[in-house]
Amino acid sequence: MTDLRARQREQRQRKQPQRNQMHLAVHAPGAGSTTVWAGPRSGSHIDFSSFRHLAATAERGLFDFLLLAEGLRLPEHKGRIHDLDAVGRPEPITLLSALAAVTERIGLAATADTTFHEPYELARRLASLDHLSDGRAAWNVAASPSDAFTAENFRPGAARLDRSEFPRVLDSARTEGTPLTRAAEFVATARELWDSWTPGGVPRPFAHHGRHFSVSGTFDVARSPQGHPVVIQAGDSEEERESAASAADVFFAGQPGQPGQSGPPEAWHALSTDVKRRLAAYGRRPEDLKIMPGVTFALGDTDAEAQENAAEIRKQQVSPQGALFALEQVWGRDLSGYDPDGPLPGIDPDPAGEVAPGRAPVADPLAVAARWRAVAEAKGLSIRQTVIETTGRQTFIGTPASVAAQMDDFVTAGAADGFALLPHHTPGGLDDFVDRVVPLLQERGAFRTEYAGATLREHLGLPLPVWKG
Repeated sequence: MTDLRARQREQRQRKQPQRNQMHLAVHAPGAGSTTVWAGPRSGSHIDFSSFRHLAATAERGLFDFLLLAEGLRLPEHKGRIHDLDAVGRPEPITLLSALAAVTERIGLAATADTTFHEPYELARRLASLDHLSDGRAAWNVAASPSDAFTAENFRPGAARLDRSEFPRVLDSARTEGTPLTRAAEFVATARELWDSWTPGGVPRPFAHHGRHFSVSGTFDVARSPQGHPVVIQAGDSEEERESAASAADVFFAGQPGQPGQSGPPEAWHALSTDVKRRLAAYGRRPEDLKIMPGVTFALGDTDAEAQENAAEIRKQQVSPQGALFALEQVWGRDLSGYDPDGPLPGIDPDPAGEVAPGRAPVADPLAVAARWRAVAEAKGLSIRQTVIETTGRQTFIGTPASVAAQMDDFVTAGAADGFALLPHHTPGGLDDFVDRVVPLLQERGAFRTEYAGATLREHLGLPLPVWKG
């Protein structure tokens, strides 16, 4: 029966015209509201077996790469570790080095910060990962704001900031150089280090003298199998779009809307068009940058069951404590005395109130509160129900066939080159997608049926970087 199905699939694929196929990645669950930390399907978020399972599933599904998030400090709330996030996060490059030994084809992408790292040591570790994995390494460039909360882990005497001080900090960043401008020079410096070895294996001295970094010497890791690890840029701001166009290989884009619920993907198509039109200014072609929005999904045997599963996930993501925490980030007040199953507070937010350390303040808390109140009054919602209603959605909801069709439509419409999936559960949150959706994408001719090469650049259809010796 298996052989018959394989022959039938091959026959269907031979009848289909050649077309661009989508790229797929998986973003391992990290901090934030996407992941369900507790529940019958949730396992360990630090055991190596969890990551090995996720990597093996992604490789079985012929995904391009596995992306790991980075967390430089555990989140806190009111002076205590915030128990609604994962307690403990492995260092990404170390973990991916171990996964390189138990995988063969899947790309291995590490998020690494440019604010608290230095170019030489990070370029060295990434090049080493590329050697260990035979050319499957990638770097998701993170440009963290140098907030004092995180900085306390790296330097003594850092003072914490409350909400009222953030405008001053942002003005200072604009004057002295934003984290993203430091990140751009960081990436350029790393590439200079990788290029300091000739393709023939001869090391040459390097010297970089710029605004943020002044380094020189001899790099001690030979040119890696891909020339350079693949560079990923995340975000959706104007600066992040420009940075992706100038230097990235993959743009891990934000979501301009909710495509699974909003019909045709005009907003996503506009984002893709905007970013790709910028490439020409840097002498690059549209195919030199892969745009892969981060997406979530909820599956069911029927559309109604999928909607029920999506609603249940949202309930698990927003616990009663989590609802009050989200409320306090908007109101800037201690609301621990409120009942999460009761109505929203009658008092207004304090625009100068405190936010949890390491969390960015809400841009316009009064406007957000007004919007939440309007939703709550219109639908008769409690605090927790309001947070569930207003703070997130699954991107694609439906049967496996429906989700496969939605994803295919987005790629064929030019709205994206593929997707980075964020499963809700660890470690088995990707299993259903690989078992039930990937075969349907393959039958449509929308996704590969085997890896065409060995390196991540080959998976993504990216050329080797030109050596600039």
